[in-house]
Amino acid sequence: MKSFSILVAFACLAVANPLSSRDQAQSPLGVDGHLTDYPGYNLDLNAQRLVQMDGQPPVWMTELEKIQAKAQGLKFFDITEAQDLGSFAHLRIQTKPSFPSPNATHKVLPILKTLSTDGPKENLEKFTSFRTRYYRSDTGRQSQRWLLSRISEMTAKWGTESLKSLITFEEFPHSWGQNSIIVRIKGSSTTDDSVVVIGAHQDSTNMWPFLPAPGADDDGSGSVTILESYRALIAADFHPVRTIEFHWYSAEEGGLLGSQAVAKDYETRSVNVIGMSQFDMTAWVKRGTREEVGIITDFTDPSLTNFNKELVDLYLDIPFVETKCGYACSDHASWRKAGYPATFTIESSFENSNKNIHSSNDRIDISDEFSFSHMLEFSKLAVAFAVELGGWSKSD
Repeated sequence: MKSFSILVAFACLAVANPLSSRDQAQSPLGVDGHLTDYPGYNLDLNAQRLVQMDGQPPVWMTELEKIQAKAQGLKFFDITEAQDLGSFAHLRIQTKPSFPSPNATHKVLPILKTLSTDGPKENLEKFTSFRTRYYRSDTGRQSQRWLLSRISEMTAKWGTESLKSLITFEEFPHSWGQNSIIVRIKGSSTTDDSVVVIGAHQDSTNMWPFLPAPGADDDGSGSVTILESYRALIAADFHPVRTIEFHWYSAEEGGLLGSQAVAKDYETRSVNVIGMSQFDMTAWVKRGTREEVGIITDFTDPSLTNFNKELVDLYLDIPFVETKCGYACSDHASWRKAGYPATFTIESSFENSNKNIHSSNDRIDISDEFSFSHMLEFSKLAVAFAVELGGWSKSD
């Protein structure tokens, strides 16, 4: 394996956008005097991690070197606990599902009318009140517990008794303490074992992880976006034909650790995921630009991505724009590595996305460019994805 120092030295030369002065001030690569410890963290900067970057063999590096690589804009999988993810991907690629054009407008449109910005505002205000949601911090664990309790409260309030009997909550355990959350609405079919997954990541980070990280946009916005979609679906007494799952992943910012663990488990158990849709950053509309939905076209499934475009055209009030985000840029990449169809939708073209992320400035009140009405368009998309792919039981 190549040494990390050589790899990063080479890769840094290729980074098109150097760190801003703000990021340099917050990064371990910037000024001296950074905190190397903080109460409530379980982070060993000398721990050895196996990291995989695009087109390169995996390399061992310390946790500190991994943080430095992220600060330089490098994207990667931390594969330390998931080295065999994708072992059976070739089998799934041979039996790819097809995605017919959307045709359930009579079911989807009434639900879209019930979506609101009130819930996302309330939920995001609470979610960003934690000092950080870093996956190796006490507050990261606390924020995860709050999110799970919030999902439980909403289910109790909005779900009918017959629907609640089909819903299960699961904490997918991780060694670092902040668990991923899986909410499952069991499908009615006895012959179709397909599963539809809608995901976001719950954790946040600062460029230097010991510093505050409210993570309003990255990815608090995606987390509350799909939570509002879930609320609207159960309020509509949605009984799917196929099983629908909502996932809130831990440790995306650590190298897609949480989603890799979940995807690896599903791959090992041969779970038949026919489509995964990731929502990571859904709030920002850059001043002076057209409001639009960014649909990622690299490292995604082309057929499912085209299906996603059709959903935008049919159900959203704003257009889509094709954009790219690079290797291992969010949790959809874990599912693609495992051979599952996955798509990823972001707030805008990648170049117009929020530049305050990974800092203490990733806040709701940082700018009027942070838009809850924009987030609502993505809640519409998640609802449409669930109903159009999941179907609706004829008896309901």
